Amino acid sequence: MTSPALAPSAAVLAAFEGAKGFMPVHEGLALYAAAAGVAKELRLPLLEVGTYCGRSTLLLADAARAAGVTAVTVDHHRGSEEQQPGWEYHDESVVDPELGVMDTLPTFRRTLHRAGLEEHVLALVGRSPQAARVWGSPLGLVFVDGGHTDEHANGDYEGWAPHVAPGGLLVVHDVFPDPADGGQAPYRVYLRALASGAFTEVSVTDSLRVLRRTGSGI
Repeated sequence: MTSPALAPSAAVLAAFEGAKGFMPVHEGLALYAAAAGVAKELRLPLLEVGTYCGRSTLLLADAARAAGVTAVTVDHHRGSEEQQPGWEYHDESVVDPELGVMDTLPTFRRTLHRAGLEEHVLALVGRSPQAARVWGSPLGLVFVDGGHTDEHANGDYEGWAPHVAPGGLLVVHDVFPDPADGGQAPYRVYLRALASGAFTEVSVTDSLRVLRRTGSGI
């Protein structure tokens, strides 16, 4: 159970629950607790791969605000594979009416603005591997929640896990050991991180896995 000291404010939790997105509340509370704890310990930025409309970004931003650090979120805002037309998670409300393509950036910006958290977030708009190649500073937390193909999940891991500082956290979402429950790419990344010897599991909350860097490499 999340302790009161490591829980988001009532206003931020309400904003999270009202925001467009897919993360359940109990997983969100676990993400917040991990982010808030490591932000206070390490005083380093918290980074998320896979912004969508900013639902989980609100939690990272609130945790960052409390610790006096910055939340960074990376997304091309054109939607992942399963959000394209004809797929299960497609949402017409986030399609650019002029271009006819997904564009979640305006919704994301409104989500942050309404919650009063814009100044605590650095939004990087572009492809995750491209952003990772030019990123040059250590991170207290990397939350991998981007594309769910092996190519994208491994690209996110290989690009961002090296930036996790000693004692920092790697958080992987949508980890489903049983293929009947969901795609397997995040699960394989999670197993890869454990097998590397660089990360040790800290907690499990349904599909959310929190690992701490306890060794070098990836």
